[in-house]
Amino acid sequence: MTERELEIFEIIKENPSIEQSEIADRLNIARSSVAVHIANMQKKGYILGKGYIVKDSEYVLGIGAANVDIHGRSKAGIVMRDSNPGFMNSSTGGVTRNVCENLARLGNDAKLITAVGSDVYGEKIKKDSKEAGIDISNIYVAEGHASSTYMTILDEKGDMLVALSDMRVLKQLPLSYLRSKMGLIKNAKVVTIDPSLTFEEMEEIVKLCKEADTPLFMDPVSTAYAKVIEPLVGNFHTIKPNEMELGILAGMEIKKEKDYEKAAQILIERGVKRVFVSRGKDGCFYMDSDGNVIRRKFKPIEKMANASGAGDSFMAGVIHSFMHGYDVDKTIDIALGAGLVAVQSEKTINPEMSVEYINRMIKERKHE
Repeated sequence: MTERELEIFEIIKENPSIEQSEIADRLNIARSSVAVHIANMQKKGYILGKGYIVKDSEYVLGIGAANVDIHGRSKAGIVMRDSNPGFMNSSTGGVTRNVCENLARLGNDAKLITAVGSDVYGEKIKKDSKEAGIDISNIYVAEGHASSTYMTILDEKGDMLVALSDMRVLKQLPLSYLRSKMGLIKNAKVVTIDPSLTFEEMEEIVKLCKEADTPLFMDPVSTAYAKVIEPLVGNFHTIKPNEMELGILAGMEIKKEKDYEKAAQILIERGVKRVFVSRGKDGCFYMDSDGNVIRRKFKPIEKMANASGAGDSFMAGVIHSFMHGYDVDKTIDIALGAGLVAVQSEKTINPEMSVEYINRMIKERKHE
């Protein structure tokens, strides 16, 4: 790069969404000159695609749900079809957004593509996500639509009893908008998605990731969504189902311990590289295309505050480990540790999430 290009490059690194006129004002040069320098840097490969994506930035790109979570926890055993005294709280959530926030709190560069409505919840999602360290410059605002919400009822122990989700706003995310982010998708070190997206959008992401050889990670989220993504499952590098979702994806019922291996092997034969099966208090079952099979669990937390964010934190631990090149053993430890950190907070994301906190959980809770 020339000296002037280097100056512009550093400004763009600080603020990838900056206008050319702002750069011109800072350097006291004409906007047309800025445009020429940027075009030259794009030709040289220092800036990739639209939106000024700089080449030297390793980042995780999350594409999927972002919503406001509303939690209700009963004070005592829940009586069905009756009013139950309890505690209520709300926080910003959404599977992919949650994964991104956990990753940002662990020191990773996390970018988010999602759709929010033009309402107070949409503003809350953007504000809270930005404050948590997520790059929100690629969020699409669907005018006249309501943002996603997720409502969960927890029992007196903090375990989920039932939940409802309204993710209709994601259907307003235009396929053309997703295609306009092609450079962002192709240059990510990892792309992680959830099945709240439309099938056509997931197909497009699969295609773009294949073209760039970008690893694609997926959390099936629920049995209903597992049925939706089953035709695409062989395109995922890493997948994190629970027991029921694993059975649906593999087309078999999980009845005994050996069935985990049979089902995971089916997914690997279809093209999946790594399968992490979250098993609640029983920890994790892991299998990969290299033949590794691992079962591991940590000592459970005696009093959970909220279990609903554990899976998202687990996935963040898996991705964080991938970003840092950790081996399988360390990856599973970090993922399980992150899940334990999550359940100790009333909020979906534990605001104290950190590498240090995870390492403390591993030291205290890992079985020798």
